Formats: sequence, structure tokens, C-alpha cells
Amino acid sequence: MSRRVLITGGASGLGRALAEHHAAAGDRVLVADRDRPAEPPSGAVSFLRLDVRLQGDWQRALRWCEEHWGGLDVLVNNAGVMATGRVEHLRGDDWDWILDINLKGVVRGCRTFVPLFKRQGGGHIVNIASSAGLLNTPGATSYNASKAAVISLSETIRRELSPFGIRTTVACPGPFRTGLRAELHSPDPELAALADREIRDSLHTAEEVAGRIVHAVDKGHFLVLTRATDRRALCLKRLFPRVADARAAKKWRRTAAELEAPHPVGRRRAA
Repeated sequence: MSRRVLITGGASGLGRALAEHHAAAGDRVLVADRDRPAEPPSGAVSFLRLDVRLQGDWQRALRWCEEHWGGLDVLVNNAGVMATGRVEHLRGDDWDWILDINLKGVVRGCRTFVPLFKRQGGGHIVNIASSAGLLNTPGATSYNASKAAVISLSETIRRELSPFGIRTTVACPGPFRTGLRAELHSPDPELAALADREIRDSLHTAEEVAGRIVHAVDKGHFLVLTRATDRRALCLKRLFPRVADARAAKKWRRTAAELEAPHPVGRRRAA
């Protein structure tokens, strides 16, 4: 049976790839984004303008699903932003910006659609977090915290909502090639350049990550780690925390040395 799927941030990047995977599987998809996609994904795909920071937009999305579909089967809280910055470089408004989108945007989505899922007797919430929220690499303080909070939220509501037939999945992809780098926000330009390079040089694509996430949703899996390297790193952190800490500290020392060099990455030499 065709599922009814709402995807926030679905106009580009991972959201668009998720929309295409679901549509290819025969699902009906509502792309909810601030911007209409330049080229709509193929299949049964509709568009609704939605800013995850605005509760009024969420209420409009709920009404749309009820009026056009008679409900919703899968809510994908995908919309998010990326930021880097050492803790002393981050201002209060940097924290407000990323938490309002990455965390509170997910909270608003859950709060809006959980009552509908309960009335239906089921549904599936998919929250897109990041391996950064599990591994907490230095230099991305606010981003790590926002994604760790999404993971914690997901684990909590998984237990709260399962008695109502509502399933939860949290996806934690590592860096992959995506348009997210175009919206990278940072008061720390050297770290921003390093993060941009890591995204650009990744071997993984949004389409590959989306395929893994949709497969996990089909199977009802809770935690999705899309890279083998992240699965190994998380296992090491849990089983041998001192070894993991030592490796992370060594990697950060190299990064810090590069940042403090006379001409760190991302900073041009004077002509």
C-alpha cells in the first residue's frame, strides 16, 4: 500500500534524495521546504512551503495532510543546518539559530503530528541527526550538541510512543556530498574551510545515504549509521573509551596545529 510521506527540507540535498527514493517506491510524498525545488522529483510528489521555525507553517502542513490524504504515515524531520566553531567563538545568537532549526524544528514536527498518529493508531517518525551527535568531534560545538539532542529526543519518544503503534527512526549519517555546505554557518572561518573540505571530499552521496535510510525505515530499525567507519568509531567509544579519547585528542591536536599555523587552511596568503 502506498505510504503518505512528509519530508521537511525536501527540495534539495538529502531531503530531495529521500523524496526520490520514496516516490520511486510508489509512496505519495509531500516536499515541505522554504523554497520550491527548481526541478520537482519524479513520481507522486507535492510541494508545500514550510519553515520549520514557524508553528503556523506546521499547522498548515497538518491541515494539508488531513485534507488531501486523510492523514500521514511517515514524518521525516530532515530540515537542518550545519555550523562549526570552537566554543569561545560561538555567540548566543549562533546557538539560538542552530537550536531553533536543528532541534526545535524537529520538536515542532513531532508535537504537531503525534496527536494525528495517535488518532490513527500508528505512524512513523524519522529524525535526521548526524554521527556528530554520537562522536562529538571537537570544533563543531553547537552542531554536535543540536544533533545529540535530536538523538536523545528520538530515543525518548521511541519509548513513549511505541505503545500507540508509532515507530521512531533516527538516522546519523557522517559527512557526505550535499548542498548543506552552501549553508555552512561559522564564526570560525578556518574550521569552516576544514568542514567544507571534508564534505567536498567525501566518498558518499546523498542518494546513497537516502537509500540506506529508506531501507532502515522499511525494516523498522531505530538507529541508522550510514558509514562503516562511524559504526566502528562508536563501537570503540563504547567498549574502549580511553582508546577512543586518545585517538580523538590526537586528531584534534593535529587540527589545532593546522588552525594555528601562519597560513591555516581557508586563509589566503597575502599577495
